Amino acid sequence: MSNGLLHNRAMGLWSAVAIGIGGMVGGGIFSILGIATGISGNLIYVSFIVGGFIALLSAYSYAKLGAKYPSAGGSVEFLVRGFGDSVLSGGFNLLLYFGYIFALSVYAKAFGNYAAIFISSNPSAVTAAVIAIVIILIFTLINFLGAKAVGKSEILIVVLKVGILLIFAITGLFFINKSLLVISNLISINNVLTGAALLFLGYEGFGLITNTAEDIDDPQKNIPRALYLAVIIVMLIYVVVSITLVGNLTILEIKQTADYALAAAVAPFAGAIGFSIIVIAALFSTSSAINATLYGGANVSYLMAKNGELPKFFNRKSWHNGKEGLIITSAIVILLIALLDLSNVVMVGSSIFLLIYASVNFSHLKLYKKTNANKYIIWLAIIGCLFSLSVLIYYEIFNSPLTLYLFSSIILFSFLIEWIYRKYNLRRLKKRRWR
Repeated sequence: MSNGLLHNRAMGLWSAVAIGIGGMVGGGIFSILGIATGISGNLIYVSFIVGGFIALLSAYSYAKLGAKYPSAGGSVEFLVRGFGDSVLSGGFNLLLYFGYIFALSVYAKAFGNYAAIFISSNPSAVTAAVIAIVIILIFTLINFLGAKAVGKSEILIVVLKVGILLIFAITGLFFINKSLLVISNLISINNVLTGAALLFLGYEGFGLITNTAEDIDDPQKNIPRALYLAVIIVMLIYVVVSITLVGNLTILEIKQTADYALAAAVAPFAGAIGFSIIVIAALFSTSSAINATLYGGANVSYLMAKNGELPKFFNRKSWHNGKEGLIITSAIVILLIALLDLSNVVMVGSSIFLLIYASVNFSHLKLYKKTNANKYIIWLAIIGCLFSLSVLIYYEIFNSPLTLYLFSSIILFSFLIEWIYRKYNLRRLKKRRWR
């Protein structure tokens, strides 16, 4: 066993589940639900089910790989194990890191928008951006306190936000206008599949659970349990909440209130108080998504630095347990919040994670005998990810070509930087030793 796994475990099963739920719910419900509903219409709940099924297939690979190779690197470790020390594994590692950066930026922006609405009925973009930066700084500090602080804070936040969401969803079911649930002939299977592909960003957080491997008790048993529990719980939450949403607002109303659709949906039966409660839930949800993703992203950043993926300048134990990765991650996210309009990056984020999860499953194909996995389930996961990515790219070609250019540029940049780095630097990825 690696020496890094001999320290006392600081995180239990439900802390890991909370990390996964925190990474998923904040993105899926509050950041992208309005956009996805505009595409899938009142069949948005079907899109959530399809997206959840694809996520479960990939969670199978993560469960098997995480139990065999428990590492704080998560996906990074799995890619290196399957593809070896190569430009391919290094390029995907960098692409994954950019995926975390985009996801964090979206979550922070969403938090800023909801907080700004809570403060003023007509907030400025600057106010929302400042709030977004402040919340990143707050959770950077929390993460500096260590894994136990992250796990405990995540459980508290997840319990609060899930409780509020379920109260909203269950109560809202009694006020549903059944005519709003009638399936329109204008909604095609392509719309549903496109919505499912877009909503994959709302499920990508389950991969963060594998980043807890060096902190969680009994990783061989608890990582698979945490993965399956988190995805199933989140899928059920998404389905119930989305039914309540489309049962209380027309699609046009949802499009008009896309940034705060859930809060708008509760207003008809709960008034201003209900609106405020859902806004508070949004703040909890997006903040927990930031907390969970920052924790996982920082671990990935650190493993990349430690294994030669970042310049040697960053490869220092200047902060206890390698918190320099946390600094790098937070600094880049803050820079993106300050400089970019992130309203269109949701599709880029979903595309990146679909590609990354497909690559991890391809990597698992090379290792399935060592992990005692079923290769046919792995193939189903690959097909699901690539098919969803194809549907999303097709949509982007006709509706958002700029998004497609950005996605392509990030892929090119990731592999080009990896190739250049390897060409002019003699360091290579290091493999860890396992029994």
